[in-house]
Amino acid sequence: MIYYLRGEITMDFEGGIVLETGGVGYKVYIPDNSPLYQKKGEEVVVKIEMVMREDDISLYGFHDMESLDLFQKLRTVNGVGAKAALSLLSAMPLNELIKSIITNDITSLCRAYGIGKKTAQRIVLELKDKLDDRGLSDIVETVRTDSNKTEAVNALIGLGFTKNEALSALAEVKGEDLTTEEYIKQALRGTSTK
Repeated sequence: MIYYLRGEITMDFEGGIVLETGGVGYKVYIPDNSPLYQKKGEEVVVKIEMVMREDDISLYGFHDMESLDLFQKLRTVNGVGAKAALSLLSAMPLNELIKSIITNDITSLCRAYGIGKKTAQRIVLELKDKLDDRGLSDIVETVRTDSNKTEAVNALIGLGFTKNEALSALAEVKGEDLTTEEYIKQALRGTSTK
């Protein structure tokens, strides 16, 4: 298996790049929003996932390990192949995609080409507790420094929310320096309108 390729990006095409290494040009599919498109003519290291099927061997490339890791996790979901996973990574920035999965934002996931409502729901169901909360890093930091938010998170978890769902609900709360009760009420109000 190929873990990464180091070489020069000699050309790009819709959906990917050609990476020349050792005198061989490899066709590598990458997300539409990948910074690798801006590196034509430069030597780069591309993290690779080699996908083998009965009739095809394709290379999928990523500029960082986080994108590769999410691509691999998406492919574990029944009905999400390599092209659908790449489409999801192309539809929005990585943190936004993670946040959409954690917060059950089916509408955002359905913006990706080839992803319907049932597939989006399956992705959320299977992955939301397997992803870290990097998409919620701002609210995580304020929860650490605000004891009322910390208590609100714990109360929401007591009400059956996962930690990520509680953090996401608090991220939607408008206003600062609220009491614990006010944070909880607004968080619950926000989740009931979704």
